[in-house]
Amino acid sequence: MAAPRIIPDRIAMLHDPGPPPTSNGNYDPAIGIPGGGIGDVLRPEPAPHVVHPAPSGPVRISDLSASALIYKVVPVYPVIAKATGVQGTVVLEAIISKQGTIESLRVVSGPVLLQQAAVDAVSAWRYRPFLLNGEPVAVETTVNVVFNMGR
Repeated sequence: MAAPRIIPDRIAMLHDPGPPPTSNGNYDPAIGIPGGGIGDVLRPEPAPHVVHPAPSGPVRISDLSASALIYKVVPVYPVIAKATGVQGTVVLEAIISKQGTIESLRVVSGPVLLQQAAVDAVSAWRYRPFLLNGEPVAVETTVNVVFNMGR
């Protein structure tokens, strides 16, 4: 390529295609896009409406708020555990129903002599129903029951 030696006064157009095409909803195979114009590709789409499906099982909650507990039974310290000086924390895996009742309990860890007392007490606890998008849902959480000789 080389620069022209003379700048012409007028440049003739061999073919004038006219204004760019507007969208008519048809596919234009010449440019490979729907609608027939580049403006259709660059036009922003409306934001999609996202609908979250209802959970199929209990929703996992890692930290229950104390305000959600509306009825609490204090565990009875087992006599044998007191006599032998056993203390500790019993960790339970709980599923709380849509109505706020304990649906199931499973011992995760803790001193064996304290486990049944913890299960007996927590199985009677009641919670305010948990809401997700305004609807009550079952939740799964961990409950810690602390036993110490100082109380």
